[in-house]
Amino acid sequence: MKISEILKSKTVTVSCELFPPKVGSELANTQQIVREIAAYKPSFMSVTYGAGGSNSHNTLRVAEEVLTSGVTALAHLTCVGQDEEKLRRSIADFKASGIENILALRGDIPAGQTAPEIFPHASDLIEAIRREGDFCIGGACYPEGHPESYNSEADIEGVCRKVKSGCEFLTTQMFFDNNILYSYMFKLLKHGVDVPVIAGIMPVTNAKQIKRIGGLSGTALPPRFRAIVDRFADHPEAMKQAGIAYATEQIIDLIANDVTHIHIYTMNRPDIAGSIMTNLSKIID
Repeated sequence: MKISEILKSKTVTVSCELFPPKVGSELANTQQIVREIAAYKPSFMSVTYGAGGSNSHNTLRVAEEVLTSGVTALAHLTCVGQDEEKLRRSIADFKASGIENILALRGDIPAGQTAPEIFPHASDLIEAIRREGDFCIGGACYPEGHPESYNSEADIEGVCRKVKSGCEFLTTQMFFDNNILYSYMFKLLKHGVDVPVIAGIMPVTNAKQIKRIGGLSGTALPPRFRAIVDRFADHPEAMKQAGIAYATEQIIDLIANDVTHIHIYTMNRPDIAGSIMTNLSKIID
């Protein structure tokens, strides 16, 4: 099923993201994770693409497992490490596997490499995918601005290009202050971007995640969240419980304010994804 059709529903949608293994020997474990998360009946599940396409073959295999589990699959595809021939092969593989949905991203540039030349921007990749087949294509957006954008105006112009190129929905980078998202969605509408926006929620359940988030994305941590980290960072089980509670509260507030499409960055943790979806069971119903 195409995600564009799922998002037309007036009900709340909750989707999940996971990443494929870096080495083949771990594939069976990841497939088991897929089955465990699928048991909670997410609206769809997305599978990330390795840095520079390093484990792209596992992206396809995990996405196939998602379909086998009876859940709609969204396969990621990046500009980095891509050329026209490789793209055609990937598209052919997706078609053969019954995958109808692609999330088109620029992708992180590996250390020592330059920006991609064939498809320099996600909008270029979206146009190429559109030429190759009848896929529902999504893109990313950044409520706090892409780290490489000159300013917020340039960032939103990039989003506009994605939509004009054929992007049918947007998934946000993680954020921890819902007011940032509400302000951002107003800006998008002001610029004529009216495709569905899926709010990306990251349940932070350990101190290492905090350091990674600050180092990679520059995502702001509001005082209320910092207080939770300061209090529970040295107590793993308490931090896990607090992180799940914070993410759940974020989602409830979003839904109450008519942001009804939610995407959980699961970090391949069925227990965390399951806890949040259980907390939301009556709200989703």
